[in-house]
Parts: sequence; structure tokens; C-alpha cells
Amino acid sequence: MRHDSSATRRKGKTPKRRPPLPDPESSASKSRSPRRSGVSKPPPVSPKKRRFRPGTRALMEIRKYQKSTDLLLRKGPFSRLVREVCQSFSREALRWQVYALLALQEAAEAFLVMLFSDANLCAIHAKRVTLFPRDIQLARRIRGVDNL
Repeated sequence: MRHDSSATRRKGKTPKRRPPLPDPESSASKSRSPRRSGVSKPPPVSPKKRRFRPGTRALMEIRKYQKSTDLLLRKGPFSRLVREVCQSFSREALRWQVYALLALQEAAEAFLVMLFSDANLCAIHAKRVTLFPRDIQLARRIRGVDNL
């Protein structure tokens, strides 16, 4: 007796099965016309793309970004964001030095990385591996009002 499949299934669409591939030998002999004299080759088979187990790719990315020292955010969008925020405080168009924007971006990324690492510890404390917004809110609350 089968249970109701909608209750046990995850949210979202169910994957559809692909029809089996036709056998190249049998289909070639059926589709070949008697007038054709050339021998047809089956299309080249591409190798399957490597699939890592769940979590392996994330760990590889963590190691990659821990080794690197470059900035994580793109400089152009960050610069536009800073100029937009600056424009909301002042009516006149203020100019920014490149090194001032880089220093601000370095500080912002350091702050965000530390915030995410604290929030990750909150998620691990709750016996989870997924980071929720409430973890970030708790990390900010524990840090205090001065360090927001």
C-alpha cells in the first residue's frame, strides 16, 4: 500500500525521468535507407560531468577563499553603493579617492566575514549547519549596540 506521495515529497517539482536512449546499432539499421552507401558513426559521447557529494564543493570553496587575500566584492558595485549612500547624506556630489574606497571595502568585508563566522557558530550551537537570519541577528545582539 502506497502512502500519499505529496505528503512525503519535498517541495517543488518532481524530477521527470528521461526516456532510455535508443541502441545505436538497432536504430542505425532501421533508419538507414537502402540507397545510402556511407557508414554512419554514432555521435561522440561526452564524458559525464563530475558530481561531488553534498558539502564537498562548499568545503572546497571555503578552503579556496581562506587561502586568498583578494577582495570578495566587486569594486565597481561597491563604489556605486558607497557613492549612493554618500549622496543620500549630502546634496552635492562628493568625490572619493580610490584608496579611500578600497580601505572602506576592506573594512566592510572584514566586518562581514567576522559577522558570518560568529553567526555560523550560533548555527552550530543550535545543532544546525544552515545559517538562518536569526543566527545573524543573535550574533549582532551578542556583539552589542556599539559594534553593529
